[in-house]
Amino acid sequence: MKQFLTIFVLLVLASCNGGRQAENKPVLTVSIEPLRFFTEALAGDKYNVISMVPAGSNPETYDPTPQQLVSLSQSAAYLSIGHIGFEQAWMERIKANIPDMPVFDTSKSVELAEGHAHGDMQTDPHIWNSTRNARIIAQNIFRTLCKLDETNTSYYRERLDSLNHRIERTEQTIKALLPEADTAFLIYHPALTYFARDWGLRQICIEDEGKEPSPSHLQALIQEAREAKVRIIFIQQEFDTRNAQAIAKESGAKPVTINPLSYDWEEEMINITRALAHYNGMK
Repeated sequence: MKQFLTIFVLLVLASCNGGRQAENKPVLTVSIEPLRFFTEALAGDKYNVISMVPAGSNPETYDPTPQQLVSLSQSAAYLSIGHIGFEQAWMERIKANIPDMPVFDTSKSVELAEGHAHGDMQTDPHIWNSTRNARIIAQNIFRTLCKLDETNTSYYRERLDSLNHRIERTEQTIKALLPEADTAFLIYHPALTYFARDWGLRQICIEDEGKEPSPSHLQALIQEAREAKVRIIFIQQEFDTRNAQAIAKESGAKPVTINPLSYDWEEEMINITRALAHYNGMK
């Protein structure tokens, strides 16, 4: 409580001293790096865009620093990804302490999937790992920018068209690789639910309802991986890789490190598909 009161005082001081504009350009704050990619692609030179969750951090459990909350109080708006753990824990407090800052949900109109978290069903938050969803996210950001800065609507429209072309190229590259790709894969944390749904793939998750898998669950996963002829285990840097390495050893699958939270959204989506395609058919 003491720490939160300190943060609140800092927010008040920041609002008195700085307003919501950076020295040169207004600031937009987004939740995660992939959302910064989409927002910068659309905002161009009209805004500075910063992420609350820095690269390499886990957005399911991240707590913002006091300095980040001070910076957030100076933002023109906050763009959320919708359902990530960090936002579920912090958004109500942020709204209460910065009531004048607009908050926009970029997950609007996305067809949401369900996922497990600590035994409970909840919305799977990883909506950005999908070319289909990327178009919706881009459209939501475009509408947000037009609300904030109506005079530059035509500028944002041109940039939306350009971004949609990039998404289309990414989608066509994935589509061209898929005939050579495996149709099932293992992953520690289920970050590729929407990617798998888009392309009819099977994602097998090592986490057991948001928790470390038990020995019996690990054995069941090894058997499932063998039956599904899984050749790839995707590993993310934010999570412990020991269980994935153990399954790889027992099942013969190859561990491949990916970063679904990368700012380089296009490259990461293609690299994931290439990993599935490159190892298909290997002995």
